[in-house]
Amino acid sequence: MAESKKGPLSGIRIIEMVGLGPGPFCAMMLADMGAEVIRIQSKGSKPTFPVLNTRFDVMARGRRSMAINLKKPGGVEALLKLIEQADGLIEGFRPGVMERLGLSPEICQARNPKLIYGRMTGWGQHGPLAQAAGHDLNYLALSGALHAMGQADAPPPIPLNLVADFGGGGMMLAFGIVCALLESKTSGKGQVIDAAMTDGSALLTAMFCGFRAGGLWNNQRHANFLDGAAHYYDNYRCADGKYVSIGAIEPQFYALLREKIGATDAAFDAQNDSKQWPALKEKIAAIFITKTRDEWCTLLEGTDACFAPVLDWDEAIAHPHNRARGTFIEIDGVNQPAPAPHFSRTHPPVPASVASADEHTVSILQDWGITPDHIAALQESGAI
Repeated sequence: MAESKKGPLSGIRIIEMVGLGPGPFCAMMLADMGAEVIRIQSKGSKPTFPVLNTRFDVMARGRRSMAINLKKPGGVEALLKLIEQADGLIEGFRPGVMERLGLSPEICQARNPKLIYGRMTGWGQHGPLAQAAGHDLNYLALSGALHAMGQADAPPPIPLNLVADFGGGGMMLAFGIVCALLESKTSGKGQVIDAAMTDGSALLTAMFCGFRAGGLWNNQRHANFLDGAAHYYDNYRCADGKYVSIGAIEPQFYALLREKIGATDAAFDAQNDSKQWPALKEKIAAIFITKTRDEWCTLLEGTDACFAPVLDWDEAIAHPHNRARGTFIEIDGVNQPAPAPHFSRTHPPVPASVASADEHTVSILQDWGITPDHIAALQESGAI
């Protein structure tokens, strides 16, 4: 089978209205897969975080960037000229912002009826909270997912901003964009995607909703087999102060774990008796504290005991498994996760370096068919 050096989304054109966090993450995912994504940034604006628009802004990789002042004469019209030729648009502003800019879905789709208009917010485009400010932790809290995490006698932990922002938001919008693009191939029509991080976070809890309805999960934190209450599904401290993770849920894997670590006490036979879990956790913790993390790796890694060391960022990059799979790459001296998933035939190239805000403004306009006179007028007005 012939291999392609282009990603599976090669030929797709996306306009990214640059925002924070999940929006750039969605755009990065699409660009990683070969889509031509053009970053549209506000001319002269100062980034919230100084690292943005530098080589350390990993989520900005792989795409060209232009800066435009949409309040200057010709700015909005120039962007609409690009939108006419795009397959999709991504925006992550509060509801109403794009409308005030003169870039509503109705205006954009009047110019390009096949346009996929992807909108992502925390609370969604409608609902009582739609206009409120918020962040990942708030959206995760409202979805019910945050309550289920952490220790019973402590506040729920903060799982970085991985779940609502990137999983429930950016990744869901990327999925929505690809779904809408596929549908458009048969209908010939565009549509608007309303991706809310509350909805996406809730969707990620689908399995647990089924568990609860079936009596396999209760509403108490740290009282269930996947939330750290069970002795066979938790992280344990080692003799050197580092940690290992254990996830031996299935009976055969649990039996192997017991054999490997020498958990011969008959009390361990009661694997799924939740009343015994606290005592069993103390017993298994006493075992793991007797060896260093590396010693446990020598004994358990690569077996069916469902084991992995808890690695820090640097250790994860250096781990042999991650190196063998190319899980991390280096761009401009910055280690970062590689595009995922892997494809058998359409291999995306290594993403391009991060561009400065206005690095490609003129070349993008030229490449997308904007005339020299029009470009000169935009420069004269201060739009670019």
